[in-house]
Amino acid sequence: MASSLEFNKVAAAVLAAGVVAMATGFVAELLFHPTELENHAYVVESEGEEMVEAAVTEAPMEESLLGLMAAADVAAGEKVWKKCKSCHDLSKGGPHKIGPNLYDIVNRSIAGAEGFGYSSALQEMSAETWTYENLGAFLSKPKDWAPGTKMAFPGLKSVAQRADLIAYLRSQSDNPAAMPE
Repeated sequence: MASSLEFNKVAAAVLAAGVVAMATGFVAELLFHPTELENHAYVVESEGEEMVEAAVTEAPMEESLLGLMAAADVAAGEKVWKKCKSCHDLSKGGPHKIGPNLYDIVNRSIAGAEGFGYSSALQEMSAETWTYENLGAFLSKPKDWAPGTKMAFPGLKSVAQRADLIAYLRSQSDNPAAMPE
């Protein structure tokens, strides 16, 4: 008989808790009347459908990058360079840091900086050069372009930022490479 009494107490407690929860909801609805604002008090910008559509209709990365190179802003590229300078040096004859010195990088051999220990992924590409296309693809997502690279940088999503950065890197040379056609 005692066990059925304990069961009844537990069942009553559960039912009472449910009734209290429902009653609280009803009271809250009676007391508070939220109103919709005409404009949001705090606007959060996100990629909307128009942004996604623009990305889908964008030309392939190399064409977009090469098209933007003519109008690339060296000063803006210098600002983007701030993301790179903790790991790379850009001075003529400067030291290697975590990454190689990038002075006169455009059209230099990939894995071509003397005295720097490149990853095997980049060593395998040493016959190629850092063309505008290769730089753009690498800066987009280094680990996708050269799987196995030691470079931990996630990449630059913006094609315009990549073009600006490459224009700045191009300017850091005694004899800057010709602009792409």
